[in-house]
Amino acid sequence: MARRPDTSSPLKKPLIAGLCAALLCAAGIGALAVMGETGSEPVGARAFVEAPPAPEPVVIEPTPPGQVLVYAEAPAPEFEPVFADGEGASLPGVSEGEQLGGEVQPPPNSNAARAMRRASLRNESLIEPGADGPLPRIGDDGLRPSRAYARSFAAEPNRPKIAIVVGGLGVSESLTDQAIERLPAEITLSFVPYARDLQDWIDRARLAGHEVLIELPMEPFDYPANDPGPHTLLVEAGEAENARRLEWLLSRAQGYFGVTNYLGARLTGEAGPMAIILERLERRGLAVFHDGEGRRGGLAEASQRSDVPIAIADRILDADPTPAQITERLIELEAVALQNGHALGSAFAFPAAIDTLAAWSREVEATGYQIVPASHVHRVRAERSGRGS
Repeated sequence: MARRPDTSSPLKKPLIAGLCAALLCAAGIGALAVMGETGSEPVGARAFVEAPPAPEPVVIEPTPPGQVLVYAEAPAPEFEPVFADGEGASLPGVSEGEQLGGEVQPPPNSNAARAMRRASLRNESLIEPGADGPLPRIGDDGLRPSRAYARSFAAEPNRPKIAIVVGGLGVSESLTDQAIERLPAEITLSFVPYARDLQDWIDRARLAGHEVLIELPMEPFDYPANDPGPHTLLVEAGEAENARRLEWLLSRAQGYFGVTNYLGARLTGEAGPMAIILERLERRGLAVFHDGEGRRGGLAEASQRSDVPIAIADRILDADPTPAQITERLIELEAVALQNGHALGSAFAFPAAIDTLAAWSREVEATGYQIVPASHVHRVRAERSGRGS
């Protein structure tokens, strides 16, 4: 989840503002962000859902896409995806039996095999044309992008679950590379919608096994002095204009299972406009997250009005982007998970955040925790609130 407080740190603001300005000049496109909800009140984290813990699901299976792959016509990808043990990655939304597209399979690491995996990342039954490009939709059979593109995994009983979303990706090539390659596949990655080659980045992340979110830019209190970019969702824009902006943002790429905010302290505090946006996202079958920044009262009311669950991060891991402070926040996140059975953290793609998360992820499961995709926490919290997605 790319997020920036309205009183941004001097490190974060130049990084995003400068790089985003350069990309906007080059590509003329725009914007980031989205929303969330918690299921408990641990260690100072405010909860939307306070029901007692429900049993963890045993296995969350991916759903095979409804499309036919053509081996001979698939082009070679422009990058080398990250594979474990030369066998290829698990693709969210694609069943194991369909990943290579038929009985005759090319060598796992050949260009043709990679191209076929890449082609199989999108489910055509979950896409419809829009004014500015293809848009996500709920399939005729009821299949939702929030389910189809979520990463599958086996939940281990009696182990506290920790999910983390790392955002701001697609702007810096080197940092996006590092996030995709160095972080475990269970960590969810969130992408800037106006990033150059956005679809290639999303494809690469999913080929490495990550599930992905798209960021929606939302109005902060000091807008337009603090401008999240073109197509920012605004309190005073009106329903029709915000709908047009939202569709532009959602049409930038395919294969994401949900959305998250970029900034948005003013908009998320206004329950009326926010509820309308949530309803539109729900009709497209998308999961909604929030990075945990700012006040939550408006989000809680918008969620209740629209009957749309929001998963809010329990901890912002890198408000102080130093290794020591990130480690402290991770320890707090572990305590939240121990108390409630699960926890959700958000981080920005700072070098220190990627380094610290990579080191932490190599050790935390040995202490009894399980790293899980963010989609799992969203689903558990939605089910506990009686609004399963």
